[in-house]
Amino acid sequence: MRPEIGDEEIALVTETLRSGWITQGPRVRELEAEFCAATGAGHAIAVANCTAALHLALHVLDIGPGDEVIVPPHSYIATANAVLYLGATPRFVDIDPLTLNLDPFKAAAAITPRTKAILVAHQVGRPANLAALSDLARRHRIALVEDAACAAGSRYQDQPIGGNRWSSLVCFSFHPRKIISTGDGGMITTDRADLAARLRLLRQHGMSVTDLQRHGSKTVVSEEYTVLGYNYRLTDVQAAIGLAQLRKMPALVSRRREIAALYDAAFAGLPGITLFEEPAEARWNQQTYLIRLTGRTLQERDAFMQRLLDEGIASRRGIMSIHREPAYTTRFGLQHFPESEAASDQCVCLPLYTQMTAREINRVIEAVRRLAPH
Repeated sequence: MRPEIGDEEIALVTETLRSGWITQGPRVRELEAEFCAATGAGHAIAVANCTAALHLALHVLDIGPGDEVIVPPHSYIATANAVLYLGATPRFVDIDPLTLNLDPFKAAAAITPRTKAILVAHQVGRPANLAALSDLARRHRIALVEDAACAAGSRYQDQPIGGNRWSSLVCFSFHPRKIISTGDGGMITTDRADLAARLRLLRQHGMSVTDLQRHGSKTVVSEEYTVLGYNYRLTDVQAAIGLAQLRKMPALVSRRREIAALYDAAFAGLPGITLFEEPAEARWNQQTYLIRLTGRTLQERDAFMQRLLDEGIASRRGIMSIHREPAYTTRFGLQHFPESEAASDQCVCLPLYTQMTAREINRVIEAVRRLAPH
């Protein structure tokens, strides 16, 4: 991945720096408004990163010690960490191998009287089965939260991810590996005004009056700290980058889909390689392009990645299996989720960024076709 930073970002950052307002302020408010417009959400709350977004999302649902949250093991570790931050227990549920997303049928079997929420990740930006998961959450009267770190610009049933049709809260990442970036940063969307108000309070130390409100007041205003809050603010400098990125997100997604289509055509039918199809009910932003070395071992996968690197082509391992990381084995012991583990060991992320030239694309295609184990 390589973020696309152009003159638009530089101009907005320069303008923001010259304004004298560089912490959370008018640019953040502007980014939140435009993000609502882009997703159809009622409220958008900008935060420091997606991990902070996940933490706050679960916090405002009053999840804590004694509660369980259903989580896919096949995700970045922050997905499960957010549950642990609150003293709750991540209840891992295996994935559907065809989608790499949480399997709704397995999730149904894992619900217990302690289950408070389902935290579903749209892995590599590919929308999960929100209809089934939303129905499951509704029937059991538990919350559904979307980890949409990778999913800005994706759509499900012709609605943008983030529109809150299916869930209580949706959390996004603006890390440089994501579709749009602010250097680092995140966003939470919700249609519930009560949750939005709590999120805004918690992200800024629990302050009853924001810096922007105090600055704009014609009378002296002193803030109170009404709850235990956090320093999870996004800065106006970051928001300026985000505004420029958000405004070109449709073009960025379109270009990524073009490159992914070229890869799909080149690798279709190649022995030993499995591709991941776009679900009929979704539009995938192609945040990451994955191939799967069918039936191969971790060692064979790593050897293939090394052969690519020897030819100057960087790749990345597949999505981790959180439950195998030492931070989790020391807490919960050895757990086994075969679909997640097999996908982690066999998948490879190939280069995909909007500035790729035809020569670079063809170079990746030729190398994969020649070097992949058949």
